[in-house]
Amino acid sequence: MSSRIALALATTAALTVAGCGGDGADQSGAAEQAATDPQSVSGTVTWWDTSDATNEAPAFKELVARFEKQYPNIDVEYVNVPFDGADDKFKTAAQAGDGAPDVMRADVGWTPTFAALGYLQPLDGTPALDGADDYLPVPHQSNSYDGRTYGVPEVTDTLALLYNKEHFAKAGIAEPPETWAELKSAAQRIERAVPGTTGVFLNADSYFLLPFVYGEGADLVDLDARKVTIDSPEVASAIETVRELTADGIGATDTSANKYTNMMDGFKSGKVGMILNGPWAVSDVLTGNAFADKENLGVAPVPAGPKGQGGPVGGHNLVVYAGSPDLAASYLFVRFLNSPDSQALVASRNNTLPTRKSVYPRPEVAGNDVIAAFQQPLEDAKPRPPAPGAGDLYDIFTPFYERILGNQVSIADGLDQAQRKADGAVPGFES
Repeated sequence: MSSRIALALATTAALTVAGCGGDGADQSGAAEQAATDPQSVSGTVTWWDTSDATNEAPAFKELVARFEKQYPNIDVEYVNVPFDGADDKFKTAAQAGDGAPDVMRADVGWTPTFAALGYLQPLDGTPALDGADDYLPVPHQSNSYDGRTYGVPEVTDTLALLYNKEHFAKAGIAEPPETWAELKSAAQRIERAVPGTTGVFLNADSYFLLPFVYGEGADLVDLDARKVTIDSPEVASAIETVRELTADGIGATDTSANKYTNMMDGFKSGKVGMILNGPWAVSDVLTGNAFADKENLGVAPVPAGPKGQGGPVGGHNLVVYAGSPDLAASYLFVRFLNSPDSQALVASRNNTLPTRKSVYPRPEVAGNDVIAAFQQPLEDAKPRPPAPGAGDLYDIFTPFYERILGNQVSIADGLDQAQRKADGAVPGFES
């Protein structure tokens, strides 16, 4: 037995005991109490919200206030935790048995990893999972591991092409590009028609590389062969396409620590014509001078590669820590946060995509042009591989991808180094 597997099993056993409550209280009846007598439930729920602190968090803070009003015996300690690094922060706290939140907003790629390590409380048969048949199938499936359900899908998303309609008009571009070759042509035309403007800015992050990898008919893992495939010819071809699109006279990239912020600032100010991003970014985009008239923002599916098209299915799940001393309160909090009313409020405020089917016909959601624009990209999106550890590959791969785009290493050498670094990251998969 490998030390990695032994550690996971030991941690699972420890947290099974911890799930009885940090103070040793028996919580075997927590689900029944929350379901049958919710107003008798008391306690404190610490919630790690990993949404954008400026543009998304206010809606969630309002929901916290509403929850505490409805359940006066339950206090919520709201903590906004930066998304980058939140997974490692949670794993460190959970493994130590000290400092982990009762509820966390977790990326869909983190959920199977946390569950495999024994850090999450199964939600089957609890109020947290009420109305499960109302969820969109793919986001809901991201919470399943080994036959049990470890979270509920809060928001779903994918990457799309965001573009400046005024730039398109000046460049004489009638329709958004449908292939990477058409995107290259559009970027060149924008740079000629709007002096000082960068046609397209591509984020040097491996998650944002996925549409190019999917366009080559591949992924970073092969589920059938149970192999990590970072160093595949298809990934190399995907990076060649990115390099071509970020060349002088076409587009740009950035390998600094502020690469995402710089991409967004350039697009918001009108100095960049096109980017790839998700619905979570729209509220921020609309604060930019270039989009004072929000009708200037265009949204289209990511262009197609030679063997496929689509962005990754992303989003966030609400998960409950297995060691929570207040499981009943946590179940009620998750149910409240993910109710149709709560999802509708978040969608209308943050321009994000709900995961409940019943929310889309609501007037405040059906009338949202941004949500409507992301429907086609979401239909084309590819599910993330349901393998524990697969979500860690993006953090592992990104530094090497940055070095490749920064011309510090060749594509072949960079992919070889990343492949070796990923050894053991996805248990049971060859690297």
